[in-house]
Amino acid sequence: MRKISGRLPARRSRAARQTERARRAECGGHNSVENGKKFLQSRLIMTLNVLIDILVFAAFVVAVVALGLYKSRGENGSEGYFLAGRGLTWWLIGISLIAANISTEQFVGMSGSASGLSGLAIASYEWMAAITLVFVAFLFLPKFLKSGMYTVPQFLEYRFDALSRSVMSFMMVVVLVLVNITAVIYSGATVADTVFGHSADLPIDLDVATCCWAIGLIAAVYVCAGGLKACAWADLLQGTALIVGGALIAYFAFDAFAARPVAEIATTAAVSPETLSSLSDAGVFEKFFKLNTDKLTMFLPADHPEVPWTALIIGLWIPNFYYWGFNQYIIQRTLGASSLAEGQKGVIFAASLKLIIPFIIVIPGIIAFNLFAADQAKSAMNDQKILATNAGSYSIVYFDMMEAMKKPVTAKDTVARFTYTIQKSEAPSKVAVISEAEAGSLYDSYKAAKADGSLAKVRFEYDDGWAKTHGGENGPKVLVDRWNQKHAATNGGGDAVVKKLYGYKYDSAFGLLISKVLPEGFGMRGFIFAALLGAVVSSLAAMLNAASTIFTIDIYKKFIVPSAGDKHQVLVGRIAVIVFAIIGCIVAPMLANPKLGGVFTFIQEFQGYLSPGILAVFIFGMFSKRAPRFSGAIGILTSPIVYGFLQWQFGDIAFLNRMAITFACSLGIMAALTLAKPLKQDIEMPVNTSMDLSSSTGAKIGGAAVLAISALLYFIFSGLWF
Repeated sequence: MRKISGRLPARRSRAARQTERARRAECGGHNSVENGKKFLQSRLIMTLNVLIDILVFAAFVVAVVALGLYKSRGENGSEGYFLAGRGLTWWLIGISLIAANISTEQFVGMSGSASGLSGLAIASYEWMAAITLVFVAFLFLPKFLKSGMYTVPQFLEYRFDALSRSVMSFMMVVVLVLVNITAVIYSGATVADTVFGHSADLPIDLDVATCCWAIGLIAAVYVCAGGLKACAWADLLQGTALIVGGALIAYFAFDAFAARPVAEIATTAAVSPETLSSLSDAGVFEKFFKLNTDKLTMFLPADHPEVPWTALIIGLWIPNFYYWGFNQYIIQRTLGASSLAEGQKGVIFAASLKLIIPFIIVIPGIIAFNLFAADQAKSAMNDQKILATNAGSYSIVYFDMMEAMKKPVTAKDTVARFTYTIQKSEAPSKVAVISEAEAGSLYDSYKAAKADGSLAKVRFEYDDGWAKTHGGENGPKVLVDRWNQKHAATNGGGDAVVKKLYGYKYDSAFGLLISKVLPEGFGMRGFIFAALLGAVVSSLAAMLNAASTIFTIDIYKKFIVPSAGDKHQVLVGRIAVIVFAIIGCIVAPMLANPKLGGVFTFIQEFQGYLSPGILAVFIFGMFSKRAPRFSGAIGILTSPIVYGFLQWQFGDIAFLNRMAITFACSLGIMAALTLAKPLKQDIEMPVNTSMDLSSSTGAKIGGAAVLAISALLYFIFSGLWF
C-alpha cells in the first residue's frame, strides 16, 4: 500500500515570506523562473483543493439544514416542537440516536483515550452501551411511552412527588449546559482548529475560541428553527455521513500504518528486536496486533485511572444505563416514536450500530499514536495550558534546588532559569514563559507552602511521553525523581498533593489523522469535516432541545407561568436554546486545561455527581411499588454529596468505581427509607397515551443477536489470544 501524506501547509510569518521573496530575487535566471512557476502551480493546486473542500462542506451543511426544516414544517405546537408530533419511525429513531450520541466528543475524546492510557478498553463505553440499549428497549421504554410523558423528570412526579421532579430538572439542566453542551462545542472546535486553524489557504485565522462561537451559534439557530423533528431528519444524513467518514479515516489510517517501516512505529510497550525483525514483511493486521498487544485488551488493572476491570462489573453500567435510559436528549428520540414497536426496533437498530463504532473511532486512535506520537508530544510542548501547568511544577523543584545550594532567588534570575528550562525541554519558541511578577508570585507561594508543611506532601507524576522528552543529565526528569525520593516519607500517602506533568496531548489524535492520512483533493476533507461538524450540530441540537424542553416543561410552566399555552412554550424553548448556547460558548474554551484529563474523561467525571442517584431512584421506583414518595428527592440528592465526598477524600479511586459506591449508597438509603416507612398501597402508574403499546418480535430477535455478538467481542479481546 502507498503511504498517504495529507499534511496541511503551515502559515508562514510575514518575515519568512519576505525572506523567501528576497532569496528568489537574488537567484535570477532560468532556474528562478522555473522554481517560481512550480511554486505558483503548487499553491494553485492547494488553493483549489481547499476550495473544493469548502464547497463540499457548504453543500452538505445546506442539504442537512434544508432537509430538517422541510420535514419539520407545520410543527408549531409543543408536542410537534419537543416530540416531533410522536410520529418517528424505527429507522429514523435508530440513526438519530447514533447521530445524537456520536459527536466530536467521541471522535476526539475516545480516540484520544485509545491513543493514550486506555487503548481498546475505552470501547466498553460503546459495546456495553449496545447491551444497555437492549434493556432500555424492553424494560424502560414501555413504561415511558405508557405514561405519555414529555420529559424524564415528569416520570418522577408520577412515581414519587413534585420535589423529585424539580430537583432532577434543575440538576439535569445544569449538567446539560455546563458539561455536555460545553464539551461538545469544545471538542468540535478542537478538531476544526487542528485541521484548519493553521492553513495558509484560509483568509482568516481560526483558534479554538473562534471555532467554539461559530459551532455554538450555528447549532442554536438550527435547533430553534425546527425542533426535534428537524433534528431527527437532519440526523439521517449526518449519522450516515459519520459512519461513512469514520470508515474512510480507518481505511486511510491502516493504509499509512502499512506503509510505515516497523522501526519507525511508536509503541507504548517495549518490542523485542526479534519481533520487529519478524514483522518487516508482515501484513498490516498482523503488524498492528503484534505491535499493540498491550492496548488490545478490554480488561485493564484494577488501579487503572480510566477503565479498570472492576468498572465493567458495576461502575460502567451506571453511566450507560443513565445515559441511554434516563438522559433527556437521548430518550427524547424514543418518546417521539409512533408506537412501542417502532420505538423498540429503533433502539435495537441503534444498539447494532454501536457494535461497529469502536472499529472506526477507537482503533484509528491507537494507530494515531503509532504514527504520530512525536506530533502529540510536540502538541503538548506547544500547548500554553500544559506549559503553564508544567512551569508551576518546575518552580517547586527549582526553588528547592536554589535554596539547597544556598543561592539567592531573584525574580529576574527565576525568569531566566524558567525561560531556559522551558525552551530546552518543551517550547521551541524564544518567548519567556513567565514574567518577573509571575515568578515572584510563584516564589511567594513556594515559601508559604514550605512554611505550613504542605510542600513536603507534593508528589510529581508524569507519563511516558514526558519522561522520554525530559531526560538527560540534570534534566527536569532527574530533578523531579530526586524530589520524589527526597520526600518519599511524606508524599506517599493518601493526602499527597499530586502534580502531573504532561508529555503527550492525546486529544490531538483524531485531528492528526484527518490532517495527515486523508488524501488531498476530491473534497475528502470537506466531506469529513462536514460530517464532523454535522455531528457537533446534531448533538448540540439534541442537547439544546433537551435542556430547553426540561426548562420549559418542568421549570417554566411548572413554577413561573403555569398557564403558558403551546405557542408560548415553544417561544420560551427557543429563547432558552439561545441562552444555553451562549453559556456553552463562553465556558467551552476552559476545557483546554490539561488538569481536566481530556474532554471524554471530563464528561464522565462530572456525570458522576448526577447519574448514580438518578439511576438508583428510577430503578427503585420502577421495581419497588412501596417506596415512599419522599424518598425520590433524597435518593437524587445523595448522589452529589457522596460522590463529591469521595472525590475530595479518595481522589485516587477511579471515577467509575466512585460512581458504583455512590449508586450503592443511594440504593441503600432508599431501601432503608422503604423499610422504615413503606407505602400502604402499591403505586399504579397512570396511562396517558392512546398509542399502540404492542411489543416487537423482530426487536426481540435483534436484541438477542446484539447480546451474543457483544459477548463474543469481549471474549476475542480478553487478552488471552494475543
